[in-house]
Amino acid sequence: MAELTKVAPMTETPQDANAANRAPTVIVDDLHIVYRVYGAATEREKGNAASAFMRILKRQGRPQMREVHAIKGISFVAYHGDAIGIVGRNGSGKSTLLRAIAGLLPPHEGAVYTDGQPSLLGVNAALMSDLTGQRNVILGCYAMGMTPAQVKSKYDEIVKFSGVGDFIELPMRTYSSGMGARLRFAIASAKSHDVLLIDEALATGDRQFKKKSQERIKQMRKEAGTVFLVAHNLDVIEETCNRVIWLDSGKILMDGDPKAVLEAYNKA
Repeated sequence: MAELTKVAPMTETPQDANAANRAPTVIVDDLHIVYRVYGAATEREKGNAASAFMRILKRQGRPQMREVHAIKGISFVAYHGDAIGIVGRNGSGKSTLLRAIAGLLPPHEGAVYTDGQPSLLGVNAALMSDLTGQRNVILGCYAMGMTPAQVKSKYDEIVKFSGVGDFIELPMRTYSSGMGARLRFAIASAKSHDVLLIDEALATGDRQFKKKSQERIKQMRKEAGTVFLVAHNLDVIEETCNRVIWLDSGKILMDGDPKAVLEAYNKA
């Protein structure tokens, strides 16, 4: 774990009052994430290959670079056993925050400290489309550090949980988006994680699968560390999480009890 003693003490929020005897798993300390992107100088100059070729012919330079301040000074502490829902409108910084916690985006300012290795599960989680579901299960489990014996013992459970049936023997490219999402979640949840970050991976599942997923997340909370969940379906957030963080324009507007936060969010 990163040296948490280096982090300055933070003011305890109401939802942390019951966490006094639990170990912190994630500390986000005054985090800023800034993207540097190239954009067209004018609306007409779209950033595609054709416009780039025309600029070369006209000896024009590349489009202007601009900065996007996606996360603006966020601070919070997550504890062992927490399931934290992240809500906010499109562009509010939800996925960016998860990627920063996972270590995929370097902080522009501030820091993220985690206990153990965070695992990010999203709708675009890496599975190989040309390989069968069976091979993806095996390789996915190996990638999470499972031994051959553990993979063998978990294989049937993963396939059954995913509900893909006989498709497990077919290439992933033959799967629907919902089937792919179910298999990704089944693989990722087959192992206890110190910190599991779920980004809209349940969005394409049917009602039965969502119910199973919620039960699995609750089980993982007991067995592992912390679960972060981004989902547009607020019912899933309310039923699964014990805490909700509301992001808006890269800042935390509210952090606390799911019912209270979601009520305020729905009224906004």
